[in-house]
Amino acid sequence: MLVGLPDLAVAAPAGFEAWFIHNMAPIMFAALVVFLLLGYPVAFALAANGLIFGLIGIELGLFRVDFLQALPERVYGTMNNEVLLAVPFFTFMGLILERSGMAEDLLDTIGQVFGSIRGGLAYAVIFVGALLAATTGVVAASVISMGLISLPIMLRYGYDRRVATGVIAASGTLAQIIPPSLVLIVMADQLNRSVGDMYTGAFLPGLILSCLYASYIFLVSTFFPTATPGLPLDAQTLRDPNERAAPSRILGAIAAAGLAFLIATGNIAATTADLLPGAANMAAWGLASFVLLYFVLSGAARLLTPSLFIVLAIAIAASILLMAETTVKFGADYVVLAMSATVGLAFVVAVINRVFRLGLLSRLAEQVVFVMVPPLALIFLVLGTIFIGVATPTEGGAMGSVGALLLAIGRGRLKFDLLRQATYSTAKLSAFVLFILIGARVFSLTFYGVDGHRWVEELLVSLPGGQTGFLIAVNALVFVLAFFLDYFELAFIIIPLLGPAADKLGIDLIWFGVILAVNMQTSFMHPPFGFALFFLRSVAPKVPYLDRVTGIRMEPVTTGQIYWGAVPFVFIQLIMVALVVIFPGLVTHYKSGGVQLDSGAVQQQFDNLSPPPSDMPPPALKF
Repeated sequence: MLVGLPDLAVAAPAGFEAWFIHNMAPIMFAALVVFLLLGYPVAFALAANGLIFGLIGIELGLFRVDFLQALPERVYGTMNNEVLLAVPFFTFMGLILERSGMAEDLLDTIGQVFGSIRGGLAYAVIFVGALLAATTGVVAASVISMGLISLPIMLRYGYDRRVATGVIAASGTLAQIIPPSLVLIVMADQLNRSVGDMYTGAFLPGLILSCLYASYIFLVSTFFPTATPGLPLDAQTLRDPNERAAPSRILGAIAAAGLAFLIATGNIAATTADLLPGAANMAAWGLASFVLLYFVLSGAARLLTPSLFIVLAIAIAASILLMAETTVKFGADYVVLAMSATVGLAFVVAVINRVFRLGLLSRLAEQVVFVMVPPLALIFLVLGTIFIGVATPTEGGAMGSVGALLLAIGRGRLKFDLLRQATYSTAKLSAFVLFILIGARVFSLTFYGVDGHRWVEELLVSLPGGQTGFLIAVNALVFVLAFFLDYFELAFIIIPLLGPAADKLGIDLIWFGVILAVNMQTSFMHPPFGFALFFLRSVAPKVPYLDRVTGIRMEPVTTGQIYWGAVPFVFIQLIMVALVVIFPGLVTHYKSGGVQLDSGAVQQQFDNLSPPPSDMPPPALKF
């Protein structure tokens, strides 16, 4: 049997030794699982397995002693990886923003906007969770900050503890799938793909997952209204006493008609052009869009003041006209740029209103604009520059770190102690990631040396059902492993083994990476080992306490309530996995911005470069 180095012939031993040599790859993997179940740190368990089985392989004659001399090169290769530089940058940015009070301001303001309706605080948590995910990229920071700020308020006004804890934990995990996610950086590195493409592909699934969370809250508030009550009037401190509600039906109909026209005449309607004639196709899309948007936007108009709704409508219309003049027509880059233009225009109106004291905006409207603009500006600074190709993810992370520092300075909250804590936590997390990656390199050196990658590839490629069977089996495997391993461990151990098999089956690796990223997101929510549940448990009240506003004695939040609250959101995440698998276009739209090659034209170019057959006359020269 030839294993590991192809130039080394090994005499075939007999008995147990032959069986061990033949099955060394699965034995290595099983030994790693045993080490992890015994509680050893992942980095050291990986490295120890690699070294122990490397020495065993040398003793059995599978490879030479100098086989392990490749180890220093692999370690230094990890340390020289420029893509991984984005990890400390984005971590530092998120920690600065979380500690500078941005999450508190956002939750307070957005809670005032949504608070008047049933489930309003839960909607605010989802909205702010998505916004924090796009600015921090750190799950722990999002869950802990929202748990500290919003959980006491939700308990104060009678929210069901399972709904409150579940929505906080789930919204915090959006930081894993919405760029700039740390796990997407690691995923792209392990699959040897562009981080920018991975960010672009994951953007729309992240937004859709946020909408699914909001849909669940809508169902709960509809069928169980006492579980998600609205804020009482005395708690809505930012509303003016003589403020009137917006004429929601009229404004909703106007906004729905405008957006339905854009949808009917845009790229989305073109996807069904083959099924219906031109006018009928546009009419079908326009009518369906109007009906759906009318209910959504009428509800949105109920939340906003008339002045804010009008300003946002003008800003949206102006940004759409502005984007029509650009070459960007759809995809994640269109969403980010259009959103940035909308917020920028609304901010200009708010500044003019405040400087000249025009009285166009109410107090709540001004607060919403001024609180939301800084994080959205940071989103454009980071994601916008990456999506349009101006900056690499590492450079985008560096700009985001500088932007976070400037925002903290602007708020007057950048203290030396804050900077020291953020730097220390960044170094700690970065070292954690680096040590796991180095351990994974040591493990993979021996694993690849005994042809373990081929064993895994043949095992997965031979599954019945082709690509569909492979995706079902892999997602089931990752879902089960997520009960015991966190997303970094899954990314470093499992992805390098699954990637080659997926590539051999012709699966787009960016699409494959996003599918696994959404699946691995459940590792934060799995009872009883979900890290988001642990983070929330650390800040949720464990003993009875007196509410500082009402003075009422409040019961603690039990661990069982946190676990049961997480279960519905785990199912929602699995539904999102199925949606990404069924509709690959949610991810593969990232190709629309790249250069597409015509294989026929490329082959023709190669044919032109080939020398003519010897029996053909030389081409005639023309002068």
